[in-house]
Amino acid sequence: MLALYYLYFFLIAIPILFSLTVLTCLTVIIGTAIGNGSFWGYYPAMIWARAFCLLSLVRVTVRGRENIDKRTSYVFVANHQGAYDIFSIYGYLGHNFKWMMKKSLRKLLLVGYTCEKCGHIFVDRSSPAAIRRTIETAEERLRDGMSLVVFPEGARTFTGKLGPFKKGAYQLALEFHLPLVPVTIDGSFKVMPRTRYLPRPGHIMLTIHKPIAPPDNEADRTNVIDLTRQAIESSL
Repeated sequence: MLALYYLYFFLIAIPILFSLTVLTCLTVIIGTAIGNGSFWGYYPAMIWARAFCLLSLVRVTVRGRENIDKRTSYVFVANHQGAYDIFSIYGYLGHNFKWMMKKSLRKLLLVGYTCEKCGHIFVDRSSPAAIRRTIETAEERLRDGMSLVVFPEGARTFTGKLGPFKKGAYQLALEFHLPLVPVTIDGSFKVMPRTRYLPRPGHIMLTIHKPIAPPDNEADRTNVIDLTRQAIESSL
């Protein structure tokens, strides 16, 4: 069965997905140039991500969408199991947001430029001044119900288990006083872990937990990190 899947994936899915990716990038670039970057920076990519899952024969189920309000800005923190985390959140979270991503991703041909036009935030840790500029950019983007999605582990897991959480997302929640929403991604590791270059058909469960109040101060940050981690782990 897996051999048939890969035959289908190479002959049918990949050509369609490549064309769809180029079309989505061009749509975003042209759309954001015309205006309304909030719309063009999110909805074309949302459709692209859903198509990616459907054509890969990956089913995504969402629980807990009632826990969030589309008019409220949040910092979403999610575990990072595999490559399809991107598609499942982009396609099925149901809330307009910006990614917080590594600066090196800006170099990706066409995709990096498209991410810039979408208004996603590239993290520059090269100096204290660069970090400050990143925070200022985030503050500018997080307006009118716009939210942020961060993988606090920083990278995909090698084992499927949760790794240590970095403090960056929590510092932003503290500075901007935004509630944190834990998001559990379960099943992505089986679909396409870090150690594989091709996906498998599968089922991803996306669980959106109830918002958690941001830390009141730096001393409270560790407690909030523990609370979000426990929430994510509860649905794995």
